[in-house]
Amino acid sequence: MASSNPIVGFHFSVIFELLPQFSIDTKFQSVGGLKGTLEMESVKEGGQNRFTHQLPIRSGYQDLVLKRGLTSDMSGVSMWCLNAIENFNFSPANLVVSLLNENGNPVKAWYVSHAIPLSIDYGDFNAEENKIVIESIALKYNFFKEIPIPSF
Repeated sequence: MASSNPIVGFHFSVIFELLPQFSIDTKFQSVGGLKGTLEMESVKEGGQNRFTHQLPIRSGYQDLVLKRGLTSDMSGVSMWCLNAIENFNFSPANLVVSLLNENGNPVKAWYVSHAIPLSIDYGDFNAEENKIVIESIALKYNFFKEIPIPSF
């Protein structure tokens, strides 16, 4: 049965339509950038000086940023990013970002289309701190859309 309670954002999954994919490739600490915006154009109406009309031109999407703790495990996503950055070899990938309930079932999901790597960043190394090294991957994508999840 569907719930009208707000959904928590700490239990989620990211699944790439990408091969090879290893177990580490679904484990991320955070996901950011599922944001759609409209670009607007200002139009001044002749004889009307009190305001300017704002007309929509096109939609745009923010970069998707995935973060996770760096491990020694092999990662297909990292290899995909490095192949694009080092060899200029781009293979666009689609992915699904899902918010999960307490049973691990999706309650909301978004399909991200035609993502390509923009950057891969490894957090700072500091001998004076005992912190986990964070790997950040930024992706540019064409669009995202919500995937309907049937409620039971």
